[in-house]
Amino acid sequence: MGDAPIEHVAGDRAEAPVSEVALYADIARVIDHMQRRLHDVVRVELGRIGVDDISPMQVLMLLNIGSDELTVRDLMERGYYLGSNASYNLKHLVEQGYVDRGASARDRRAARLRLSEKGEWLCAEIGKLESRQAAQLLRTNTDATDLETTYRMLRRLERLWGDVVRYDSRGQD
Repeated sequence: MGDAPIEHVAGDRAEAPVSEVALYADIARVIDHMQRRLHDVVRVELGRIGVDDISPMQVLMLLNIGSDELTVRDLMERGYYLGSNASYNLKHLVEQGYVDRGASARDRRAARLRLSEKGEWLCAEIGKLESRQAAQLLRTNTDATDLETTYRMLRRLERLWGDVVRYDSRGQD
Protein backbone atom coordinates (compact mmCIF):
# COMPACT_ATOMS: atom_id res chain seq x y z
CA MET A 1 0.00 0.00 0.00
CA GLY A 2 2.53 2.64 1.04
CA ASP A 3 1.91 6.33 0.72
CA ALA A 4 0.97 6.38 -2.96
CA PRO A 5 -1.52 9.02 -4.07
CA ILE A 6 -5.10 7.85 -4.44
CA GLU A 7 -8.06 9.65 -5.91
CA HIS A 8 -10.08 11.39 -3.18
CA VAL A 9 -13.74 11.88 -4.06
CA ALA A 10 -15.97 14.27 -2.15
CA GLY A 11 -19.56 14.27 -3.26
CA ASP A 12 -19.63 13.94 -7.03
CA ARG A 13 -16.48 15.91 -7.82
CA ALA A 14 -12.95 14.57 -7.72
CA GLU A 15 -10.40 16.51 -5.72
CA ALA A 16 -6.62 16.49 -5.94
CA PRO A 17 -5.07 13.11 -5.14
CA VAL A 18 -4.12 12.65 -1.49
CA SER A 19 -2.01 10.06 0.23
CA GLU A 20 -3.56 7.10 2.02
CA VAL A 21 -2.16 8.42 5.31
CA ALA A 22 -3.77 11.83 4.78
CA LEU A 23 -7.05 10.17 3.83
CA TYR A 24 -6.93 8.00 6.96
CA ALA A 25 -6.17 11.05 9.10
CA ASP A 26 -9.21 12.85 7.68
CA ILE A 27 -11.57 9.95 8.42
CA ALA A 28 -11.91 10.81 12.13
CA ARG A 29 -12.95 14.35 11.26
CA VAL A 30 -15.45 13.09 8.69
CA ILE A 31 -16.91 10.61 11.21
CA ASP A 32 -17.26 13.35 13.84
CA HIS A 33 -18.95 15.66 11.32
CA MET A 34 -21.28 12.85 10.18
CA GLN A 35 -22.31 12.12 13.76
CA ARG A 36 -23.29 15.76 14.21
CA ARG A 37 -25.16 15.69 10.88
CA LEU A 38 -26.97 12.51 11.92
CA HIS A 39 -28.17 14.27 15.08
CA ASP A 40 -29.37 17.17 12.91
CA VAL A 41 -31.24 14.79 10.58
CA VAL A 42 -32.90 13.06 13.55
CA ARG A 43 -33.79 16.45 15.06
CA VAL A 44 -35.47 17.50 11.78
CA GLU A 45 -37.40 14.22 11.64
CA LEU A 46 -38.53 14.60 15.26
CA GLY A 47 -39.91 18.03 14.37
CA ARG A 48 -41.60 16.65 11.26
CA ILE A 49 -43.45 13.97 13.25
CA GLY A 50 -44.25 16.32 16.15
CA VAL A 51 -42.02 14.79 18.82
CA ASP A 52 -40.45 17.38 21.11
CA ASP A 53 -39.80 15.51 24.36
CA ILE A 54 -36.68 13.61 23.33
CA SER A 55 -33.24 14.50 21.97
CA PRO A 56 -31.50 12.97 18.95
CA MET A 57 -29.00 11.26 21.28
CA GLN A 58 -31.88 9.68 23.18
CA VAL A 59 -33.41 8.48 19.90
CA LEU A 60 -30.13 6.77 19.06
CA MET A 61 -30.21 5.09 22.49
CA LEU A 62 -33.69 3.77 21.66
CA LEU A 63 -32.38 2.41 18.36
CA ASN A 64 -29.55 0.68 20.23
CA ILE A 65 -32.08 -1.01 22.51
CA GLY A 66 -34.21 -2.01 19.52
CA SER A 67 -36.29 -5.14 20.00
CA ASP A 68 -33.91 -6.51 22.65
CA GLU A 69 -34.21 -6.51 26.39
CA LEU A 70 -30.90 -5.26 27.76
CA THR A 71 -29.20 -4.46 31.01
CA VAL A 72 -27.92 -0.93 31.46
CA ARG A 73 -24.38 -2.30 31.15
CA ASP A 74 -25.22 -4.00 27.82
CA LEU A 75 -26.63 -0.75 26.47
CA MET A 76 -23.58 1.23 27.58
CA GLU A 77 -21.26 -1.23 25.86
CA ARG A 78 -23.39 -1.33 22.72
CA GLY A 79 -23.54 2.45 22.42
CA TYR A 80 -20.28 3.47 24.11
CA TYR A 81 -22.03 5.92 26.41
CA LEU A 82 -20.44 7.60 29.39
CA GLY A 83 -21.90 6.56 32.74
CA SER A 84 -23.50 9.79 33.96
CA ASN A 85 -24.63 10.72 30.45
CA ALA A 86 -26.28 7.33 29.96
CA SER A 87 -27.94 7.48 33.38
CA TYR A 88 -29.39 10.93 32.72
CA ASN A 89 -30.67 9.96 29.26
CA LEU A 90 -32.13 6.65 30.43
CA LYS A 91 -33.93 8.36 33.31
CA HIS A 92 -35.44 10.82 30.82
CA LEU A 93 -36.46 8.01 28.42
CA VAL A 94 -38.21 6.17 31.25
CA GLU A 95 -39.92 9.34 32.52
CA GLN A 96 -41.15 10.22 29.02
CA GLY A 97 -42.51 6.71 28.48
CA TYR A 98 -40.14 5.53 25.73
CA VAL A 99 -38.42 2.82 27.80
CA ASP A 100 -39.74 0.37 30.35
CA ARG A 101 -37.26 -0.35 33.12
CA GLY A 102 -37.60 -3.31 35.43
CA ALA A 103 -35.55 -5.59 37.63
CA SER A 104 -33.91 -8.68 36.18
CA ALA A 105 -35.47 -12.00 37.19
CA ARG A 106 -31.98 -13.45 37.79
CA ASP A 107 -30.42 -10.48 39.56
CA ARG A 108 -32.84 -8.05 41.19
CA ARG A 109 -30.05 -5.43 41.37
CA ALA A 110 -29.66 -5.33 37.58
CA ALA A 111 -32.09 -3.13 35.67
CA ARG A 112 -33.55 -4.52 32.44
CA LEU A 113 -34.49 -2.13 29.66
CA ARG A 114 -36.91 -2.57 26.79
CA LEU A 115 -38.80 -0.25 24.53
CA SER A 116 -42.34 0.71 25.48
CA GLU A 117 -45.02 0.98 22.80
CA LYS A 118 -44.17 4.66 22.48
CA GLY A 119 -40.48 3.80 22.02
CA GLU A 120 -41.31 1.12 19.44
CA TRP A 121 -43.47 3.61 17.51
CA LEU A 122 -40.68 6.19 17.42
CA CYS A 123 -38.11 3.60 16.30
CA ALA A 124 -40.50 2.54 13.52
CA GLU A 125 -40.82 6.19 12.41
CA ILE A 126 -37.02 6.55 12.35
CA GLY A 127 -36.89 3.26 10.42
CA LYS A 128 -39.10 4.85 7.75
CA LEU A 129 -36.69 7.78 7.55
CA GLU A 130 -33.77 5.36 7.15
CA SER A 131 -35.62 3.55 4.37
CA ARG A 132 -36.31 6.80 2.51
CA GLN A 133 -32.71 7.89 2.80
CA ALA A 134 -31.37 4.48 1.75
CA ALA A 135 -33.55 4.64 -1.36
CA GLN A 136 -32.13 8.08 -2.18
CA LEU A 137 -28.56 6.93 -1.62
CA LEU A 138 -28.66 3.48 -3.19
CA ARG A 139 -29.79 3.90 -6.77
CA THR A 140 -27.49 1.36 -8.47
CA ASN A 141 -25.81 -1.94 -7.70
CA THR A 142 -22.53 -0.04 -7.53
CA ASP A 143 -23.99 2.20 -4.83
CA ALA A 144 -24.96 -0.87 -2.79
CA THR A 145 -21.49 -2.38 -3.23
CA ASP A 146 -19.87 0.91 -2.21
CA LEU A 147 -22.05 1.06 0.91
CA GLU A 148 -21.14 -2.52 1.87
CA THR A 149 -17.44 -1.74 1.39
CA THR A 150 -17.74 1.44 3.44
CA TYR A 151 -19.54 -0.44 6.21
CA ARG A 152 -16.87 -3.14 6.36
CA MET A 153 -14.08 -0.57 6.45
CA LEU A 154 -15.77 1.45 9.20
CA ARG A 155 -16.23 -1.72 11.28
CA ARG A 156 -12.52 -2.56 10.78
CA LEU A 157 -11.60 0.95 11.86
CA GLU A 158 -13.85 0.64 14.91
CA ARG A 159 -12.11 -2.62 15.88
CA LEU A 160 -8.68 -1.09 15.33
CA TRP A 161 -9.45 1.92 17.50
CA GLY A 162 -11.05 -0.31 20.14
CA ASP A 163 -7.96 -2.52 20.19
CA VAL A 164 -5.73 0.53 20.60
CA VAL A 165 -7.77 1.65 23.60
CA ARG A 166 -7.89 -1.83 25.16
CA TYR A 167 -4.42 -3.17 24.44
CA ASP A 168 -2.09 -0.36 23.42
CA SER A 169 -2.78 2.43 25.90
CA ARG A 170 0.33 2.02 28.05
CA GLY A 171 0.84 5.70 28.70
CA GLN A 172 3.08 6.23 25.70
CA ASP A 173 4.09 9.81 24.98
